[in-house]
Amino acid sequence: MSRTTVASIIRNFESLHNPRNVEGMARYGIVAKKAYGIPTPTIRSMAKKIGQNHALARQLWSTGILEARAIAFLIDDPLLVTEQQMEKWVKDFDSWAVCDGCCSNLFDKTPFAVSKARAWSRRPEEFVKRAGFTLMAALAVHEKKLPDSVFTSFLPPIVRESRDDRNFVRKAVNWALRQIGKRNILLHAEAVKTARRIQTFPSSSARWIAADALRELTGAAVMKRLQTKQQRVTQHNRKRP
Repeated sequence: MSRTTVASIIRNFESLHNPRNVEGMARYGIVAKKAYGIPTPTIRSMAKKIGQNHALARQLWSTGILEARAIAFLIDDPLLVTEQQMEKWVKDFDSWAVCDGCCSNLFDKTPFAVSKARAWSRRPEEFVKRAGFTLMAALAVHEKKLPDSVFTSFLPPIVRESRDDRNFVRKAVNWALRQIGKRNILLHAEAVKTARRIQTFPSSSARWIAADALRELTGAAVMKRLQTKQQRVTQHNRKRP
């Protein structure tokens, strides 16, 4: 791309347009006002070449084009993102792909991530609610310095919304619960306790969330990884003066 303008980016999209990929994405619930069927690695490569650009990100988002929005959340500067922008963008989420990509590549790095996770988990809109729980999952994976208290505060919303039977919501609730439980040995115990509580609810969604989370969290691979991590923490603490 000779110039990183919205027009030049869209021209590049048009040259890569793949209708078969668009049809394939739709079968997996990835839909948008306009899409070109460009693979994710290609989008990430484009974003890397453009570099961080807050103004361009906002312009790209406003096009409503699936791939433009993907580049937007990859090049935006999280320190320049405002609460107003987050509220505007979250209302535009129309697929799990845009929701998850935006939350785990941009929104989770903003100063508002924790408060938005809590607030959005209460919202009725399917993808706004999903965004709340996707943020919880993303924070559990990416933000190593957040205290355990942040994640224990996410468990009541997980319990509260576990009976939502909408597929994109229940999968995000499950995702958040699993990622919190894999963060460390203490949160693991709290997540397992939460899953066992959810398991008692007379709801097919709740039972699925609990069963799937417990299957992973009590599995040998997760237990071994958490025990190894805890041993390293213990050894590090012993060496401290």
